[in-house]
Amino acid sequence: MKLLTIIIHSSAQQGLADQLRAMEQVTGFTFSRVEGHGVQAENDNLLSAHDKVVGYTPRVRVDILLADEMVSDVLKILSDAGSYLRGQGVYWVTEVTQTGYL
Repeated sequence: MKLLTIIIHSSAQQGLADQLRAMEQVTGFTFSRVEGHGVQAENDNLLSAHDKVVGYTPRVRVDILLADEMVSDVLKILSDAGSYLRGQGVYWVTEVTQTGYL
């Protein structure tokens, strides 16, 4: 199993949610609100005037548990998605060694 984690600008959340719900490879996902802090470039098109004033960028973290063979398919579909995702965030994939229910 793999965990696909995506951090996107909060403005892209609804489009990503719609896309993920439509994908048969994705059985569920979790959104968590996060704040992007750090050196902010003036030419960063993700920063609104509000973001520049408050000093952070509102982002959403998305965690998706996937079978190993599904990761590349999901990333390809998301990469080919419309402009709502293009340039809106970053992702990483980590190995999951154990899952279960509590």
